[in-house]
Amino acid sequence: MPASAPELDYLLDHNGFMAEPEQWDARLAAKLARRLGLGELRVEQWRIIQQLREAWLVKGSLPVQPRLCRELELQRSCLDDLFGGPLEAWKIAGLPDPGEEARVYMEDMEAVDSITGGPSPASGEDAG
Repeated sequence: MPASAPELDYLLDHNGFMAEPEQWDARLAAKLARRLGLGELRVEQWRIIQQLREAWLVKGSLPVQPRLCRELELQRSCLDDLFGGPLEAWKIAGLPDPGEEARVYMEDMEAVDSITGGPSPASGEDAG
């Protein structure tokens, strides 16, 4: 049974990351993508999601965006082009908060957090 909006929120932490990555599945990714306004996920997006999950869950690392895109034979800006930024891709991939340093790095690459709809903390804008 698909996760409802409240159920979906329950699975996410206060920053919009999966609290328990093992609860992630393809249906949840599709729901998160729709919430972000991305519509149906395309093959290229699923390839990126798979790479992100493998890099984090198997290797414990945050892949460098240009390298990730190059390895998948996609444009250098593949995360921006296909997800709106690395933060959205990470969240749709169902990964946990990667930690403050990595999160700030991803937030600096974006002006708006598409999960919450507010400005990203690193954008310098006051959400209040």
